[in-house]
Amino acid sequence: MKKIFLTLCFVGISIAIKSQNTRLIDYNSIGWYNAFITKKITDKWSGHLEYQWRRDEFILHGQQSLLRVGVNYKVNQKLLIRVGYGWIETYPYGSINLQAAGKTFTEHRSFQALLLNDHVNSLEIQHRFMLEQRWIGRFTKPDIELEDDYVYVNRMRYMLRLQMPLGKKELEDRTFYMAMYDEIFIQFGENVQENIFDQNRLSGLIGYKLNKNFKLELGYLNQSVLLGREIGGRNILQKNNGFIINTYLNF
Repeated sequence: MKKIFLTLCFVGISIAIKSQNTRLIDYNSIGWYNAFITKKITDKWSGHLEYQWRRDEFILHGQQSLLRVGVNYKVNQKLLIRVGYGWIETYPYGSINLQAAGKTFTEHRSFQALLLNDHVNSLEIQHRFMLEQRWIGRFTKPDIELEDDYVYVNRMRYMLRLQMPLGKKELEDRTFYMAMYDEIFIQFGENVQENIFDQNRLSGLIGYKLNKNFKLELGYLNQSVLLGREIGGRNILQKNNGFIINTYLNF
């Protein structure tokens, strides 16, 4: 029995190593600088605006520029619905570009999201379910500078976020807190040819709530991205690590 167990372990490790060796790994150091703004309209309705300035080599080079606008509807104290539009510019970065053309490309996105919030004692729990309809620019000829075609792809996302105040039972004004989240991205539809799994993001944060209108967070971010193409028959995995700064403004 012991020999069988050891044999299975050896086979499993060998398969894992072989699978890992079939991938090309691209390591990058990133810095994300984000601002999220909410403007209350009525007790039920509010506007959403966010801009994310994503950088490679922490801040030196562009990784991505993301602008999202949307409308929120508060169903009750625990459930919020959001719909909106996103405009994204992705820059060539790292040693292996997302697209073979190696050029900046535009993406247009519509999205729908459900945010479910709950508490367990002082622990705040948030589930975010999101659907995205993506129109991703691509280049059909190597000598053109602007994308001349768009590929439509569906994507679903799920994020679990945990948050807890430090030294207090509730997140009051002038209170530090810690938070962490993990989000997984899955693509689907007829235009997904290479990888269903798109990416995963894991982050640990320390935040400070000044008052109901302002919060600031600083933390570590790990982003794993599986590219939608191959080089020499090998999958490409980006491992991006760095820091993230979030600013939240409520009016």
